[in-house]
Amino acid sequence: MFGSWSRRRFLQTAAGAGMLAHKAPLVRAAEEKPVPRFLIVLCATGGASIVDSFLAVRESESKNAAALNTYPDRLVQNVPGAEFRAIDLRAERIGLIPASFQANQSNFVKKHARDMMVFTHTGTSVNHRVAEHRAVTGNAAWRGRTLQEAVALQYGAGYPIPNVHLVNGTGFTERGTDKSLPAWAYGEHVAAPNLWPLSLDGYQGVPGAPSRSLFEKARAFRNQTLDPKSPFYATFRTSKRLQHWIELRDEPVKNVEKLDLITKLMLFPDSPKMPLAASGLRGSELGEKVRAAFPRYYMDPLESQAALAFLLLRYGVSVTVTLGAEGSVVFKEGASLRGGRAQLGEGGVINTPIAFDYSHQAHRETQALMWDRILSIADRLITLLKSEEFAAGQSFWDRTMIYVATDFGRTRRRPEQATSFGSGHDLNNGSLIISPFANGGKLLGGVDPDTLLTYGFDPQTGKPEPGRTMTEAEIYAGLARALGIDLGSAQLPDMRAMRRHA
Repeated sequence: MFGSWSRRRFLQTAAGAGMLAHKAPLVRAAEEKPVPRFLIVLCATGGASIVDSFLAVRESESKNAAALNTYPDRLVQNVPGAEFRAIDLRAERIGLIPASFQANQSNFVKKHARDMMVFTHTGTSVNHRVAEHRAVTGNAAWRGRTLQEAVALQYGAGYPIPNVHLVNGTGFTERGTDKSLPAWAYGEHVAAPNLWPLSLDGYQGVPGAPSRSLFEKARAFRNQTLDPKSPFYATFRTSKRLQHWIELRDEPVKNVEKLDLITKLMLFPDSPKMPLAASGLRGSELGEKVRAAFPRYYMDPLESQAALAFLLLRYGVSVTVTLGAEGSVVFKEGASLRGGRAQLGEGGVINTPIAFDYSHQAHRETQALMWDRILSIADRLITLLKSEEFAAGQSFWDRTMIYVATDFGRTRRRPEQATSFGSGHDLNNGSLIISPFANGGKLLGGVDPDTLLTYGFDPQTGKPEPGRTMTEAEIYAGLARALGIDLGSAQLPDMRAMRRHA
């Protein structure tokens, strides 16, 4: 809860929520612009295990069931018409956390199997930041560019802020290593999705502000008279960083202000707690619709990220957004650890501490709860994107890919017959994408029921190949090509099996 906000505090917080750091041209000849494909990177930080979801193995299928993370047959759901499995699990606590919950994966598979593609892979690091970065760069597969940067470069020219990172503190949102990219293709980091729209206009909402024309004259006086005469400018006038800042604060900022993004992206309605009208502001026209989909937008970091992600795509601000579960525990409103389980109640914990990495303490419970959380966010984003027309009868969803990116898998062994146990990091895993561009309804690769280790597939046909492992570069190439990225002369495999209409 944000409590009551004075106009001054309201705007002071917005200023700290993130400055605009891009300079995308807002005009480009229509014939030069490729029809965009949108990328949502949904980060499953801490090791979302594929054998605790779509490649789960039943106890009756494994020779080593008692010592491996196999599931009782009754918990492993098969969905008619889909190659994927699902785990529906109820638990009374999450390790030492006295919170009961019920998680469901099968409903998501039933609803979205046609657009789901699960593929196996083996990483090269179990360090969180390193593995996360490699999950979006393919271990520097193509000039060190991240998938987000590649999408921004391909489709983002002409978009105000092509590449937006709504989750922070992860390797998924670190820059790639290609310094030749234009500045606007790099990710813009957003510290507070709820309040960030307030930082997209330097004038609106300022108490007692003069007219816009006087405000612009003040800007011009600062730029043309005050700054050039300052000792700071005289000292650092040849600095590339200073020149870059001067470029950013001029026309790019004005162009963004003309788009009225402070209004279009505003999640909050006017209320005593958020006095928009008193400051001459108002909420987004799509605000009610988005708040209905993500009702915890004001207190749950992931829901606020998802709500803003939709608006960024829908209003033509961005072509790629990155969001994900953060490391802080999130409780349901009214829940408290004081006094034990009675105060937490059913579903009292929304996000486990350190996200999927709480599997160190409580593997199955964490995997079930966090997979349910990730899939719920994806489902609601898809529903919103399907409800909005992009062009020519296509919805925004028809142009979008959701990549559920994770850093690594989890170890497979457990104490004999244990149902609650901890796990470590493991290179071997698999991932999920949901998209009309993907080879939907397909499982690429497989799992050995006697080791629970995944194996790869033929890049052209998708035929399972036991003994083969898929590299980070192969997966990067498959995702990039499915997104229509022009890889030029890059020596990367075709990965035809990962595309629906190859």
